[in-house]
Parts: sequence; structure tokens; C-alpha cells
Amino acid sequence: MQLENIVSYIPQRYPFVMVDKIISSNDTTTNTSFRVNADNIFVENGYLKEPALIENIAQSAAARAGFTAKENNEPVMVGYIGAIKNTKIFALPQIGDTLFTEIIIENNIFDVSIISGKITCNDSLIAQCQMKIFINKT
Repeated sequence: MQLENIVSYIPQRYPFVMVDKIISSNDTTTNTSFRVNADNIFVENGYLKEPALIENIAQSAAARAGFTAKENNEPVMVGYIGAIKNTKIFALPQIGDTLFTEIIIENNIFDVSIISGKITCNDSLIAQCQMKIFINKT
């Protein structure tokens, strides 16, 4: 999945896109990547700020849902973060770093997905959290 195609799987648009590509996806796990560029709206003093890390996890979940929908010939739907918990941010990435994000689906109940996400950069865990995401099917 290349950068120019990722926006067909997520509702966000530039300059608010925090995922470059889907690396892999299966029934429970999705892996994405994202390169930090100097023109990113969340870059400050050479570092990508905390909100971007949370948004990267959420957009990785959105990319997974969009990819799955397209694979099943269904429309891509919009999701909303309902809750975030157990958030830990250990480090901030710098311009030029590439983030690797893993999303694991812990549970699906009706239109709600509970996911855990973690971001690594330079082979180190830099952020993690759990999210409850509501899917708007209308």
C-alpha cells in the first residue's frame, strides 16, 4: 500500500494524515508505517508531538477498517474515538524518523472495536494505548 493510496482507506486528508502505508493486515493485527516530515502540523522544535502519536494509532486502526471494507467490496466508513486509556508515551520521534505501528483488535462488539496500539521507532517502543472506536455505519 503506497502513500498516494492510503487516503482511500482513511477519512482524514492532508495535512492531517498520520499514516503512510499499510505494511500488513490480517484478521486481528495490522501494521503501518509513517515517516515524520518537517512540514507535519504536529512537528515542533524538530520533534513530532504527543497528539500525533495518538492520531497515528487511531489512523492505523482506520486504515485497517478501510482496507478490510474495500477487500469485502463495502464502503469505507468513518470511525470515532470513544475512549483512550492506558496511554504511555516514552519518547518523541524526530524529523526523518519512521514510525512502525501495530494495531491489535482485542474485541468487536456491534459497531465498537476495542484495539491496542503500539508504536516503535528505531527499534524502541515509544508509545502505546488502548482505544475504543465507534464505527458510523450511516
